[in-house]
Amino acid sequence: MSQRSKLSAFLPTTLEAALLGIYPATLLLGSLFSLISPQTRNAPYSATSQSHPPHLAPSYFARKSNIFNLYFVKIGWLWITASTLTFLLSHPSLGPPLRPILTRRRLQAALRYAGVTLVWMLTTQWCFGPPLIDRGFRFTGGVCEVPAPKQDEGFATSPGRHLTHAACKLAGGQWKGGHDISGHVFLLILGSAMLWLEVLPVVLREPELREERKILMDDGAVKTVRVEMQAEPTADEKEASKGAEAATSFGVKLALGVAGFSWWMLLMTAAYFHTWFEKFTGLLVAFTGIYLVYLLPRAVPAYRAVVGMPSV
Repeated sequence: MSQRSKLSAFLPTTLEAALLGIYPATLLLGSLFSLISPQTRNAPYSATSQSHPPHLAPSYFARKSNIFNLYFVKIGWLWITASTLTFLLSHPSLGPPLRPILTRRRLQAALRYAGVTLVWMLTTQWCFGPPLIDRGFRFTGGVCEVPAPKQDEGFATSPGRHLTHAACKLAGGQWKGGHDISGHVFLLILGSAMLWLEVLPVVLREPELREERKILMDDGAVKTVRVEMQAEPTADEKEASKGAEAATSFGVKLALGVAGFSWWMLLMTAAYFHTWFEKFTGLLVAFTGIYLVYLLPRAVPAYRAVVGMPSV
């Protein structure tokens, strides 16, 4: 078997690559808009706060205080979790709708969600101390500058006391000097990509999202995932699930709605917040998490046996 054939098990299908390609295209589109738009280009921008001053913001979405940022992005993982769990408990492809029965597909989907959540937690919340974003900021020379005592002027750095952005902000300080991976870009891509990759294979009948995905077998052979897919539901099983059709529809619509609005807020983030490199590293870290949970199992049979693949 050729090396090229084996490599295909490590890569997304053409359609999956096109879907994931929407994310860098969105960041590029938003960043170009910030350069082309006279209002955005000429508006003052603070590298410290990574935003425009609220009273001079070129758009409602350019304000950190906009309602969608406060009640969607800031609590984004809550929305991602709610939509994921609703989908897992309501869609008949994963188990009996609205019944807490732990089927194999439901368990493996929950494990994939747990894996993505672990990536989110280690990156933004806690990684045996400060999260990876804060560790990266400090590693690249960033410090927390807190107001100096009243008899002095300016700011005083506190290289050891405030190790996280949250602690620095709580102390009234400013996070300065290092490279700050865009947490918004990371979260919006990670969460919405997970929803797309979970929902689309079981909702659509597109072969490149389902049976045409390549996997590596224990004997080293590369085959399509068709060899591991379960049979489609019987007519009796389909009839039994019709009573839960409304709930099923709601679960799918909620997941797709959260994923779609995440894309819109990603576009707004790209247009009004962060530098090009901060957005790129947010994309890179999010794609790394998606690859580890959704693409790598295709090439590692033992790993795939644990976390499975959507619709398989």
